[in-house]
Amino acid sequence: MLKRSVDFALAGLLLAVLLPVILLAAILIKLDSSGPVIFCQARMGRGFRRFNLLKLRTMDAAGDGPRITLGADPRITRAGKWLRRFKLDELPQLWNVLSGDMSLVGPRPVIPELTVEFKPAYCRLLEVRPGLTDPATVKYCREEQILALVPDPLGYFKTVVVPDKLDISQAYLQRASVWSDLGVMAQTVVALLAPWWLPQVEEPAPARLRRALVMRASPQSVRRIKVQPELEQVSTLEPDELFAAPQL
Repeated sequence: MLKRSVDFALAGLLLAVLLPVILLAAILIKLDSSGPVIFCQARMGRGFRRFNLLKLRTMDAAGDGPRITLGADPRITRAGKWLRRFKLDELPQLWNVLSGDMSLVGPRPVIPELTVEFKPAYCRLLEVRPGLTDPATVKYCREEQILALVPDPLGYFKTVVVPDKLDISQAYLQRASVWSDLGVMAQTVVALLAPWWLPQVEEPAPARLRRALVMRASPQSVRRIKVQPELEQVSTLEPDELFAAPQL
């Protein structure tokens, strides 16, 4: 009850304070591309109850592609890149918090198909409301940049990123409190505005190897290495049909 009261009070305050930012972002979206300002997508909530998650649209409404953004995505608009950099596209989810579908701090809500694939973990995580942020969100606040470094973003996402996020979120639930939630929210702000103050996520092995080779090579070799295709595969998983619909 205390957590819900804190969520409601803080979400209402933040929504009122950040409303001008949301309105400015909406104007930029309309000027940059055609389509609705708000993007709705079905996500799985507490007790495996679906709800419509709200976001500011950051992708071309006419683009087709996977439902999960994996690394650099050509559908992302110019305004969308700026909004995603500071996670401003997530601000409408404060309304999801006010309506009771989400909490300020909790496991991030994912598409229903992903909860089916990782159901044992989500049976525990979805005992609580999903949240705007949690320690896993802080660690992977630059997830798109990480996925852009690997040759198989979907495979790396499903075999490395998702399992790591689930472990972090499950561990946090065992010790979560109102005070620790406030600490996570503070860490989220630092991660977005001053990321150098937080421990960085280790680069994927192929990227670390490539960086080491570039640093040791001569200028002529550097040019050759930069244009060589990455052959090492992180995973042999193939994209499945659950990522067929576009994410806007």
